Amino acid sequence: MTVAAVRSTTLRDACVTEALAIIADEGLEHLSLREVARRLGVSHGAPYRHFESRDHLLAAVVARCYDAFARHLDARPEGGDADADLWSMGVAYLDYALREPLSYQLMFSTRLPPPEDHPAMLASADHAFGLLRSALRRRAPSRSEAEIDADALFVWSSLHGLAGTLKSDIVGGLALAPETIGDAGAHMLRRIGEALGPAET
Repeated sequence: MTVAAVRSTTLRDACVTEALAIIADEGLEHLSLREVARRLGVSHGAPYRHFESRDHLLAAVVARCYDAFARHLDARPEGGDADADLWSMGVAYLDYALREPLSYQLMFSTRLPPPEDHPAMLASADHAFGLLRSALRRRAPSRSEAEIDADALFVWSSLHGLAGTLKSDIVGGLALAPETIGDAGAHMLRRIGEALGPAET
């Protein structure tokens, strides 16, 4: 990113964007405030005006990933009923995981800074999780908050497991028919629906 581009946006946003580029290009282990400053062409101390440490910068990157994830879920086609809406969300979840592997890895497979020390990151993650809670609440309004949260964790972890499996190198070497792989998402969503039981009417 050029200095002119930095000037066209806020330095904070430019730092987050460049941090994500460093992670994509070189790996998370190469992320540092100094490297961000070098690539942006600003003084070494400039990023510190917005981020106390590397952890604070990483938390901002992850918050941006969760915000993009939530927007993707929000943009899904709305289902005609509660079950169709939950299905649509599951499809959108798997689509994001497979199309945005770096963001997905940062959100779910990276050792993150302590969430309690980074409330903005936690709020972004909670918003994304809240979309699933709302979809589950729509199909089962009589269930308690604890039951909804348990179901949300079940659905999220099931989809996360499938997404990780489909992205793994080993799957291509297994003796699986192409249609089995192609139908894996729909099969998982059907099984999730069976486990959750019928929607309340």
